[in-house]
Amino acid sequence: MTGIETGDASAAAIREGRTALGIELGSTRIKACLIDAETQAVLAVGSHEWENEFQDRVWTYSLESVWSGLQAAYADLVSDVQQKHGAALETVGAIGVSAMMHGYLAFDEAGELLVPFRTWRNTTTGAASARLSELFGVNIPLRWSIAHLDQAVLDDEPHVPAIRSVTTLAGYVHRALTGRDVLGVGDASGMFPIDSATGTYDAALVEKYDALVAGSGLAKGLADLLPEALPAGAPAGELTAEGAALLDPTGALRPGIPFCPPEGDAGTGMVATNSVAPRTGNVSAGTSIFAMVVLERPLAEVHHELDLVTTPAGDPVAMVHCNNGASELAAWAGLFGRFSAAAGAPLEGDAVFEALFREALEGEPDAGGLLAYNHLAGEPIAGLDEGRPLFVRTPDSRLTLPNFMRAQLYGVFGTLALGMQVLHGEKVALDTMFAHGGIFRTAGVAQRFLAGALGAPVAVGETASEGGAWGIAVLAAFAGASESDLGAYLRNSVFADAPIDTVDPDPADVAGFAAYLDRYRAGLAVEAAAVSAL
Repeated sequence: MTGIETGDASAAAIREGRTALGIELGSTRIKACLIDAETQAVLAVGSHEWENEFQDRVWTYSLESVWSGLQAAYADLVSDVQQKHGAALETVGAIGVSAMMHGYLAFDEAGELLVPFRTWRNTTTGAASARLSELFGVNIPLRWSIAHLDQAVLDDEPHVPAIRSVTTLAGYVHRALTGRDVLGVGDASGMFPIDSATGTYDAALVEKYDALVAGSGLAKGLADLLPEALPAGAPAGELTAEGAALLDPTGALRPGIPFCPPEGDAGTGMVATNSVAPRTGNVSAGTSIFAMVVLERPLAEVHHELDLVTTPAGDPVAMVHCNNGASELAAWAGLFGRFSAAAGAPLEGDAVFEALFREALEGEPDAGGLLAYNHLAGEPIAGLDEGRPLFVRTPDSRLTLPNFMRAQLYGVFGTLALGMQVLHGEKVALDTMFAHGGIFRTAGVAQRFLAGALGAPVAVGETASEGGAWGIAVLAAFAGASESDLGAYLRNSVFADAPIDTVDPDPADVAGFAAYLDRYRAGLAVEAAAVSAL
């Protein structure tokens, strides 16, 4: 596995279709990543920026923006292929689609969307989450698809009788491109609890749910509404002529390309960081931030801070999911970037982050008494239905740029650390935490602070900034590989010679972050008051 690969051999691989294409619909960017199917080296990338909308108090993306964004990202990829390799992109060896997990997309008999897409960011499903968690004996988070569906049933929403299928964003795109209503088991585990022994939805819990909603407006049983769950490597359909035209309106892309099961961003993050074996874990930092730890044994208790999901192969995982990640940090970077321009010394975006992150290294271990809350949206782990970004300090705190930036970076990891403490209480063993996402591009800063926050080694590889688009491309390549075990494939074929930079926790950072987290926990009352007052 290497960086961007160029040369005659790569051009030949592109022309002959010895490649894999990964497409990921993230919260702020749709990205396409083309890799060499044998070496997993990145051949070309394309992307398109987009943003969610807050309409009628619902976080959503329109389906029109889904397809215009996908087409723009794919066109950007085609251009990159031509520029780097002088080759036209007419086919690939395999395709995979990934997207932000969870949320609610409900369709009628004709395949028409019944209500606007309700994303993972919505926190309006409290009643459903509570009653399902009690009924099932497992934590059902607010953002899970079953919580959204059940809340619609509880609220007797007019669209409920017309529902004929429910899926995730990745499942919707995959179905439009292939005609197959399927989902990778990792993404499916964010819709409804999975039985790891069978690799599909827990049949006993499906039966309980059908009994719970008997006599409601739902016209079909739950098993008929959910997409089929498939493990990594399973065939999941082929690109249809209609799907090819949707992705590439120019008509150059040929149909018939095989697909791997569509996955969620959590699953592709595990693949991108080689974190699918027990005692491994990963942190993905973007608009949201979440940690995944592959379990050796079941947890002793049910915890509202922890989701039980699976790897793309179906193995059990404890997930700490936080709705808020690096967006507030990016907003502050934008402010400082504008200041540099106004002062006559403009800096590119990456240079702004580099300068600010380096300043954070000079901050006091506890950020000088400063506090930063990154809560743009509600945060269930912190007990918040809505978010109010805050920067708070006491009169005796030390307001310096290094302390301010360290507080902002600590703030990205604050709620995550609260959830990880619950895992620690369950005595879950963790050898190394792998990290990926743009926040880790500046070497040795966010990685070091995360190690201090978790009290565990944190590893970052070359694919840290490529993230899930590369991960789903690897899953697409795995679907055509001879190896049948995902863990062995990643270990032996993908990461065998991959350079990994591992940082051990610095004792001063561990103590400093612990002091910061104590203040952070106490200050959540201020955050709650802001939600109530503003």
